Amino acid sequence: MRHLKAKKNLNRTSAHMKSMSRNMATSLLEYEKISTTLPKAKHLRRVVERMITLGKKGSLADRRRALGYIRLKSVVHKLFSELADRYKDRPGGYTRIYKLGVRTGDNAPMAVIELVERNPNALPKKRVRRLSAEEAGR
Repeated sequence: MRHLKAKKNLNRTSAHMKSMSRNMATSLLEYEKISTTLPKAKHLRRVVERMITLGKKGSLADRRRALGYIRLKSVVHKLFSELADRYKDRPGGYTRIYKLGVRTGDNAPMAVIELVERNPNALPKKRVRRLSAEEAGR
């Protein structure tokens, strides 16, 4: 019986949920805006808000807890320096979810989750594919 089990598992195993949450949290903190399904976005909001609260506290123990969850050291550095300063006066509500409609393939509800007051320059740069010598000669 699932008494007092408030967490949603989204029909995934616990290992898959943990891995998915860590990857999505890392991506959201790195790019400050991602597109995903609505239930995943609602789950991710809870995770990311706790990570930003850790960043605002700023102690060594909090940094180690964040390093244990977030996959990239550069993102943890961004969390504790840039994002902590940005949200120091905000008591909560660091994320925003926009509903996009449904996905055409499987009719899943889609959403965009982004950080409030996000930096528009935080978007990833477009990758330019390098041409090989054969392709450049054509």
